[in-house]
Formats: sequence, structure tokens, C-alpha cells
Amino acid sequence: MREQLEAAAARRSPLLTAKTNAVRLIDGAGDGLPGLFLESFDKRRLLSTTTRSIPPAVSEWLRDSGLPCYWKLLDPHEKESPVYLTGPEAAGPFIIRENGISYEISFLSGYSQGIFLDQRDNRAEVRRRMAPGMKLLNTFAYTGAFSVAAAIVGAQTTTLDLSQTYLDWAKRNLSHNFIDPAAHHFCKGDTFHWLRRFAKQGRRFDGIVLDPPTFSRDEKGKVFRVENDFGELAALAAEILAPCGWLLCCTNFRGMTPAEFERQIRSKLPRPMTPRHAPMPEDFTDRAYLKSVWLE
Repeated sequence: MREQLEAAAARRSPLLTAKTNAVRLIDGAGDGLPGLFLESFDKRRLLSTTTRSIPPAVSEWLRDSGLPCYWKLLDPHEKESPVYLTGPEAAGPFIIRENGISYEISFLSGYSQGIFLDQRDNRAEVRRRMAPGMKLLNTFAYTGAFSVAAAIVGAQTTTLDLSQTYLDWAKRNLSHNFIDPAAHHFCKGDTFHWLRRFAKQGRRFDGIVLDPPTFSRDEKGKVFRVENDFGELAALAAEILAPCGWLLCCTNFRGMTPAEFERQIRSKLPRPMTPRHAPMPEDFTDRAYLKSVWLE
């Protein structure tokens, strides 16, 4: 097993550069190691497993590296923070780099660490599409990584999330890149509510990111399920797009094929939009669970 671990990490080593120091080193069955995933965050490692035990060969390999490593159990019913495994402890938040952009990471913040590495290429595409004076709406924004990717090239961003904790984290991510959060907008609350509100206000956006959780419940108890409600979400977003604007629609829901996901989105759009499916980053070699559809 040690040879498999070293070979998988070696294949991805070219992805680690001065501008990008956070990648997935081992991707489960894609590397012949089902249920085992390892990510590197600026020489700090996060091991994730679908089982409650770590193979001894994996523990030994991680210990021999001398690098800080934490362990997270992938359990949808027990979403706990990673626990310390080996190496020097990562006591607090730290900064990683992705395509030259700084993001704050924490292994002690809960089930998610501050960024989803599977969205790296989509963030790069958002950055490529935006320009000074353009406007981005980032919904279900989490820590605002898409917002930072747009703001870094001079776009004005609106970051929307139910959690004030994550909105504050998004502001820090802007500050880490010498961007004044006060020059951007932050909205706390339900995305459906805000999309309707923006429509009434006549606000328009050049790009809108829709990357909701598979299942969520708003402050009033209303349930959102990707398989039932994404079409309505996309339709509301399309109503506030500027001419020649685009939507990025994403889901990691495994119960739909990419074609089914696209059909649901397009079924409720108020006007025809041309779709393009984007693949996952090259370090994700296991099942392509993330579905990303660009529409314009």
C-alpha cells in the first residue's frame, strides 16, 4: 500500500507550485485506494476516510512524512471537525494559495475547512470571465472563495449566505488579498428570498454562482432539495442576469446524472441558454461527483 500512496502523491506533485499549494494528493478508488482521500494544504495534510479505522500502512506513511496531519471521518450523520493525527499540530487558521489567491483555512472549524478544492477550475474560470466594473453574485457562498476570485480582477461582488460566521470569513478572505471588504456587498439570508428581492430592485449581475448544498433548511423551516428545487433556483437567477450574463450551476448530488441535472435547470429557464459541462480538476480521479454546468 505504501507504494500506491507514494505513487498517487507523486503523480500530483507537479500541481503543487508557488501559486497553488493546496491539492488532492490521493483520491480514493481513482488511485486504487477506495474510501481513502488525502489533501495537502500548504504542507498540512487532511486525511479523510469512509471507515472508522486507518490502515496501519497509511498511518505509518503519514507519520514518516513529519508533516502535520488531521483525520476526518466522512459520515453524513456525524459531521465533526477533523482530529489531530500526527506531526506538529495546526493550532489555528492558516493561509493557502490557489492560482495566486490567498484563502484562510482551519482544521478546527467544523466538518469543512474553508474551501472546496474540487471547485478550483471553476474559480479560475470565474476569474477569467470577470473584469473591472462587472458584477458577480455568489449565492450559498460559504467562505466566499468565488467572490475573491472575481474581486481580485476588479469585479464588484455580492456574497450571500445564511451564516454570518461564513460571511465574516469571506470578508477576511478578501482582506487576505488586500481587497477592502467595504467595497463589496454581503447579504445574510435565504437565497430564494434575495433573488426575488434583487429582481424587485432591478439589480442585474454579469455572473451568478449557484452552488447550493444538496439539502438545506432556511430560517423559516423551508426545505431545499437539489433534485426538486434547482430548476426554480436557476430560473430566479436567470431573471436578474445582465445581457450576455452567465450562470454557473453546480451540485455534488450523486442521485442525478449530468444530463438529468442539465434538464432540470433548462426546464424552467425563462429563455434559452447555451450549456457547457465542466470537468473536475485533474487531481480528482475517483467518481466525477461534481456536476458543473455553465449557461450563457
